[in-house]
Amino acid sequence: MKHPVDIHVGKRVRHRRWMLGVTQQQLGNKVGIKFQQIQKYETGMNRISASRLWDIAEALDVPVSFFFEGFDKSEGEIEAQIESAVPKGQQGDLLSDKEALDLVRSYYAIPENQRRKLFDLARVLSASA
Repeated sequence: MKHPVDIHVGKRVRHRRWMLGVTQQQLGNKVGIKFQQIQKYETGMNRISASRLWDIAEALDVPVSFFFEGFDKSEGEIEAQIESAVPKGQQGDLLSDKEALDLVRSYYAIPENQRRKLFDLARVLSASA
């Protein structure tokens, strides 16, 4: 049976990998394992050992603590927050949607002053919808 911590850590690995535009194969090569093992880690099917998590953190340029961020809340509370923020029919694991991650990646590639204006525009448009 999958442990909630393993699932959470795996999701954080996947999200960080996607944010950097790194494939499972590329990450596997960086840490010296096959991409199938990365798949198992990301789904929570296999637990990530401390030393392997250290290697993955270095490869993804984050501290090990990054993978545990957000776990202090109950999974039900997190899902309720997402469901209340996302329109019906578009719910689920929002960050598992590649289109959403591409949008976030593109958003952060915009210079900060322009990004702020875009953010303000999006808030106005969403409020009028």
